[in-house]
Amino acid sequence: MVDGPGLRERKKLRTRRALIEAALHLFEEKGYEETTVAEIAAAADISTRTFFSYFASKEDVVFFDGQERLDEIIDMIAHRRAGETVVELLLRVGELGMARTFAETDRLMELTPARARLIMSVPVLQARALRLLFDTQLQLAEALHRAYSEEIDLVEAAAAVGALAGAAKLATMACLNRGDPPERIWEAVRRAIEIAMRGVQSAGSRPS
Repeated sequence: MVDGPGLRERKKLRTRRALIEAALHLFEEKGYEETTVAEIAAAADISTRTFFSYFASKEDVVFFDGQERLDEIIDMIAHRRAGETVVELLLRVGELGMARTFAETDRLMELTPARARLIMSVPVLQARALRLLFDTQLQLAEALHRAYSEEIDLVEAAAAVGALAGAAKLATMACLNRGDPPERIWEAVRRAIEIAMRGVQSAGSRPS
């Protein structure tokens, strides 16, 4: 019996998810540097060759969702709601980011804090996260400026995006440092984003 396109796609998604879960579990258990690609593949019950058809490296597994999330947010900005303000849109962007973080399977949700701690503690992952952070924020600022070209310039768009990202990242790190569970992190990040956006709204309402 030949698998149809839908079944094949579901199998690929299950394999990809199994690889992510296996890798994050092994990184947490053994350490990032100590874990090999072969061990990740074996834990997911696939060959090493198959691993490389899903990810180019161990690093890519850690940052498995970055490009997909960025594309989704840029599309949201490009197709903003009629009459939606910059602050309203950025609040929706923040909510989407958090929803995607906590919409994974229970196991991936449990591993979300572990992944964040891993990135913060491994130099090569820290460096990549920093590069991705800057690249992502710049692309979002450019998208925001395009969407509101008659209302804000690129610098103002960059400041607004930076406020959103900084609030979310630092709130997450603060919660991780005190050992908060995922649901507490969600609440704290949402509150931090709301505080940051109030500041953006206040700044935007000041007379020139």
